[in-house]
Amino acid sequence: MNKYESVIIVNPNLDEEATKALVDKFTGLINENGKVEKVEQMGKKKLAYKINKQSEGNYILFHFEAKPDSIKELERVYRITDDVMKFIVVKKENKD
Repeated sequence: MNKYESVIIVNPNLDEEATKALVDKFTGLINENGKVEKVEQMGKKKLAYKINKQSEGNYILFHFEAKPDSIKELERVYRITDDVMKFIVVKKENKD
């Protein structure tokens, strides 16, 4: 398994419960084929440019381990989730 980081920018108008539901959804998906190490809610930040007519976004950072073939499924679910405005998944370098 490889180590990854994923940042998602979600709709800033979501209430706390809806944001937690999204985090739980993605944590569960990652845990099916890997293990979430840490989730950081970074809060609302101003965007460099408008996305979906929004000038702010709520940033959430996931640190996790997963099998490489499970990343495509995670990205697919990010794409079809309406409240996810942007996302990125980055493989961490091994420091051996």
